Amino acid sequence: MAQEQYENLGYQVSEGIVNLFLNRPPANVMNIAMLSEMQAAFKRASTEPDLKVLVLRAEGKLFSGGVDVADHTPERVGEMIPLFNQVCAWLYAFPAPTIAVVQGHALGGGCELVICCDFAYMKQGARIGQPEIQLAAMAPIAALRLPLLVGDRWAARLLFMGEQIDAAKAAEIELINQVCSEDELESAVDELISHLTALSAPVLRINKRGLLLGMRGGLSELQAMEKLYLDELMALEDAEEGLKAFLEKRKPEWKDR
Repeated sequence: MAQEQYENLGYQVSEGIVNLFLNRPPANVMNIAMLSEMQAAFKRASTEPDLKVLVLRAEGKLFSGGVDVADHTPERVGEMIPLFNQVCAWLYAFPAPTIAVVQGHALGGGCELVICCDFAYMKQGARIGQPEIQLAAMAPIAALRLPLLVGDRWAARLLFMGEQIDAAKAAEIELINQVCSEDELESAVDELISHLTALSAPVLRINKRGLLLGMRGGLSELQAMEKLYLDELMALEDAEEGLKAFLEKRKPEWKDR
């Protein structure tokens, strides 16, 4: 298992799985230095050979308390906000499926990281929300993502009231995929990872690009989607193998190319 050293992150990669750990005690509050590391880590992860999945985790009791208020001053906010937005954009458009493993509260920027992932599994009793309005601030990424995830009404409630909801409510409104007990969280995530890693790496990445096209423009992206399918997907050896295995009624043997 290859590891990369960062001051505020843990980075592990093995067999196409990248695990990225937020690790800035006590609350994984993200300052400019940590955000710079996150941006670099996402860029590195995107180039890992045979990449299949990125798993975003956190050390400690909290997933993340958000962005560091010390970097929200007039002197620093002009650097911090664009950098945080770039981090979220990297996560949202990451070239492989992404999973947020939320073992504790995810507030402010921590919530925004979660809603930029494709999957989110959350421990029972943990809370998630956007309290920025209570500090006379706003959550730009959440304002863009929440209406698409939970609808306008719940987006307004979370953004205008600064409400923090528990994992059960988050699952009910489809802000996250699944709520798990503390004992079940890792096994549930492992099951998801096992399912994804049993698939073809380049086919996963092409499907991620297709999902991003759909979220960006719906049917207006149909021509781009057809090009992705016919010119790129059908050029893969694994696409040929998948069809051949189906017709021969056997398990496919992926070559990841």
